[in-house]
Amino acid sequence: MPDRPLVPDWLANPDVVLVRDVATAVIRLDGVENLDSFTLPYPAEAQRALDAMVLACLRTAARPPSGLPELIRWCRTRPLGSWPLDRIPERLFAAEDRLIDAESGEPTQLCHELAVNGVGDSTGRQYDRLVIHEAMRACRDASSPESYTAFRRLLVTRPVLTEAEWSELSNDLFLDPVWFLIEEIYAPAPAGCRKDGAYLCCGRCLTLLTPLVEGGWWCERDQCRYRGAAPHGRLLEAAEVGELRQLRRPLRQFVTGPGRAEVDLERELRKLGLTVEMWPGYDAYDLRITFPDSHVWAVDVKDWAHPGFLGRAAEAVRPDPPYDEACWVVPRFRVLIRRDYLDVFAQKRPAHAAGLRLLTDDQLIEAARARLCGERGPGARIAPPATPENGADHA
Repeated sequence: MPDRPLVPDWLANPDVVLVRDVATAVIRLDGVENLDSFTLPYPAEAQRALDAMVLACLRTAARPPSGLPELIRWCRTRPLGSWPLDRIPERLFAAEDRLIDAESGEPTQLCHELAVNGVGDSTGRQYDRLVIHEAMRACRDASSPESYTAFRRLLVTRPVLTEAEWSELSNDLFLDPVWFLIEEIYAPAPAGCRKDGAYLCCGRCLTLLTPLVEGGWWCERDQCRYRGAAPHGRLLEAAEVGELRQLRRPLRQFVTGPGRAEVDLERELRKLGLTVEMWPGYDAYDLRITFPDSHVWAVDVKDWAHPGFLGRAAEAVRPDPPYDEACWVVPRFRVLIRRDYLDVFAQKRPAHAAGLRLLTDDQLIEAARARLCGERGPGARIAPPATPENGADHA
C-alpha cells in the first residue's frame, strides 16, 4: 500500500499555494503595521506574493494589481472566487470568502488558517499546539490534571485580563505549574482597540472589540458577526484598569473560540442530566459524556472557517480515556454560512480518518436527547457502525 502523500493534491495546487502566500503576507504585514499604509521597501514575503500574483495574472491575460496596496485592496474588497486564478479547485472557497474583513480591515479567520509557516500548516495552528503541548507537559510533571483543566478554562473564559485580575491569577496555586506560559501568551492590549480612553469587550465571546472608523464595534469572531452586532460587555477605562492584557490571536482563534462552543455544550448536556468531564486525560479530547447506562461519548469541538483545512486535519479521537463512540463537532453557524461544509470536510478527510463523523452542536444535542429517550438507531449515535473499511473501531 503506497504511503499517504505528505501534502494533499489540492494544497499543492499552484493557485492555492499563491493564495496561501498572499494570506501569509497579509498576516506578516498586520503584525508590523496598519494594512492600509506601506513604505518601501516592502517586506520580502509581501513582495514575493505580489510578484507571484502579477505573473499569475499575466498568464491568464488579466489586469494585475498595480502594487502591494492594490493587492491588499483585493484582499479586502474582492472575494477569492473573483480573483483571476483559474486553477483553484471548484467549491474550495465560498462565495464571500475574503482574506481581509471588509468592515474592519482586519485579517479574517480564513486568512489566519491559510497563512503558512513551512509546508502545509498554519502559523497559528503551530503556535497554539506548541502552547497546549507545553501546558500538558508542565501539568503532567506536576502530577496535576486539575492545573491543566484550570489552564484551559482560563483561556476560554478570561481572554482579557485587567492589572488587578492579573495579580489575582498570579496567586492561584492551580495555575502555578503553567504560570511561565501565561506570562508569554497574554500580551498588552493593542492601542487600536481603545476608543475615547476605554476598551470594550464582546458580551458573547469576551474578547476585545475593535472600534470602527464610521462608528460601532467589530468582533473578530465569525460566529459573533453572524449573529449580528456584538453585544457590549465589559467597558474597561484604560486609566482605571492599568495594563490590560489579552490572549494572543492564535489562542483566541483556536482555543478560546472553540472553547466557547465547548462550555456551551457542557451546559446544555448537563441540563439533560448527563455527566460531562471537560478536557479529560490532559485534553485527550474536549468532552467526555457519560449516560445513565454508563455508555460514553467522546467529543472534540472544532471551529474552523474552511472545511477543507478541517478535513485535512481529521484524525481519530484518542482512545484514552476510553469511550464507546466519538465524533468531532462544529458550531451550527458554520454550516448555515456554508451549506456544503460537512460534505467538503468528508471529501478532504484522509482515508485513515474515514470513520470520523463531523456533527453540528445542535445535532449532537439531538442525538443525546434521542439516546436518553431509549432510541438506539442512527439518530441516537454519533459514530457510524465500526467496519474495517471506515476505521471507526477505535478500540
